[in-house]
Amino acid sequence: MVGELRKPVIGLIGGIGSGKSLVASQLQDLDCGVIDADQLARAALDERGVKAKLLKWWGLKILDCHGGIDRSVVAGIVFADPGKRQRLEGIIHPLVHHQRMILGRQYANNPQVVAVVEDCPLLLEVGLDKQCDTVIFIDTPRPIRLARLAASRGWSEQDLAQREKHQIPLDKKIKSADYIVVNNATKAECLAHVRGVLSQILRLGNESHVGN
Repeated sequence: MVGELRKPVIGLIGGIGSGKSLVASQLQDLDCGVIDADQLARAALDERGVKAKLLKWWGLKILDCHGGIDRSVVAGIVFADPGKRQRLEGIIHPLVHHQRMILGRQYANNPQVVAVVEDCPLLLEVGLDKQCDTVIFIDTPRPIRLARLAASRGWSEQDLAQREKHQIPLDKKIKSADYIVVNNATKAECLAHVRGVLSQILRLGNESHVGN
């Protein structure tokens, strides 16, 4: 993604359940190329070498009824033990990074893509924001986030709190953002915010390019 016509790289941050995936999909519909770190991580878990290591570490209990990796069981193991979480990240993160680079180059060379979106749950925590030109914070009240997580994943408030303690607090995250998208109502209202923010980002990018 280096060159005279470099496309803006947009990072997404927000609380768990805030709707980062929704915003990413809406940006994709607006001709952005999305790099979904969660999707890449899921694919990495299914790789033969990774599966073999996990079975060696934690045994057959990590398999689902179809013989694949049961991600909920693995999540329960690693979120209860920081050492095991770091161990898992040590083999998953390099694979995700490699695929990110491949997708980034593909999007950079695709004339139909107007911007590249980094949809990574730990964007700030892993320092990926430093590779972004701008960062969007998805602002969603905690009660709404919890209701969504309870409906979609069956999470309790304790489940959310356990995972949040591994992330940077939201009051610090919002200070790292260049733009805010409010996602506390309908998808259509969220899309209106997303469309407006993307328009500003692209306009500023074009003005910067002309100025150079």
